[in-house]
Amino acid sequence: MTSAPGSPGDVLTLISAGFATTRSDLARLTGLARSTIAQRVDALIERGLVEETESGESTGGRPPRQLRLHTEQHAFAGVDLGATHCRIALMDMSGDVLASCEDPLLIGDGPEPVLAHVDGRLDRLLAEAGRPRSALRAIGMGVPGPVEYATGRPNNPPIMPGWNDYPIPEYFADAAVLVDNDVNVMALGEQRNAFADTQHLLFVKVGTGIGCGIVAEGRLHRGAQGSAGDIGHIRVNGHDAAGCRCGNSACLEAVAGGAAVARRLTELGIAAETGADVVALVQAGNTQALRLVREAGRLIGEVLASLVNFFNPEVIVIGGALSRVHEHLLAGIRETVYRRSLPLATHHLSIVPSRMGINAAALGAGMLAIEHYLSPDNVNRIVNA
Repeated sequence: MTSAPGSPGDVLTLISAGFATTRSDLARLTGLARSTIAQRVDALIERGLVEETESGESTGGRPPRQLRLHTEQHAFAGVDLGATHCRIALMDMSGDVLASCEDPLLIGDGPEPVLAHVDGRLDRLLAEAGRPRSALRAIGMGVPGPVEYATGRPNNPPIMPGWNDYPIPEYFADAAVLVDNDVNVMALGEQRNAFADTQHLLFVKVGTGIGCGIVAEGRLHRGAQGSAGDIGHIRVNGHDAAGCRCGNSACLEAVAGGAAVARRLTELGIAAETGADVVALVQAGNTQALRLVREAGRLIGEVLASLVNFFNPEVIVIGGALSRVHEHLLAGIRETVYRRSLPLATHHLSIVPSRMGINAAALGAGMLAIEHYLSPDNVNRIVNA
């Protein structure tokens, strides 16, 4: 450790990260007096954040008392709202899933009906896990559109009519609520659960649209207004006739997104309306669909090659609807990225399909909630309240 953390929040960070499991560990890592460590630990125990058990191995004399997160009194929810689905993971403080569900749900029904459904589902999941509503400390939520992260308000989301500037956190009065773009929470879920040792990661969601979640030095990078990673609207040369929903033309998602590939198949006389239809055609062995998916991968690879040179990630994870035919999509992406990026930037680069699959967003949203609650500033507020 290069610093000497001293607040209760800093002490809890050392315990939750596994750096310290005893009071002696804390004293050694922080340089604080044992009496000060005792005050910090006792305050955390009193607030129900930490528990101490006699489970350590003795090296002579009394066995050391072990410190760990007190997971039983707390619950956190990760909510993944898509255009046509709702997935919720109820988690304890350590990130273990206590209960989960998935329901069909139309985001276009508007905020009140959708959030009422989420609220009711949370009650049922808490009951299933044997925890009262009062145990729910924080809710993380991913939505399919741009979000002002500081306020939790969607910002002109194209597939979320009626949601613009809606104060989602205010709907849930009994818990802190963190709202983010779905691809950001997917990136967090993937990095925390599958690539914990990876500090620089890009998560690319290829569905109807195309977006990118950015993890830099182990933390989500959102940009000044929360719009970082919107690679779907980067211009692709040679496709001026492809109009995009944003009003511009030749945007990446307008030529390589699931809807764009489906439209091109329809023009060839092959019925397809969505990215799911494209996946079904590829899985059925349709050669035109396979060709267009690989071509879409090459176009996505052109944009990613520039990002690789600029950001130098260790891993690029491909998720979203089209990732279900990842062997063809990734072939096109890899072909272009490795050809057009600098050798130094690709020397240790891995381009892989999502390991978390459809659970990435709910798990990432849950981790967003847990990490907010356990952040040093929030823990200090709890202890000092």
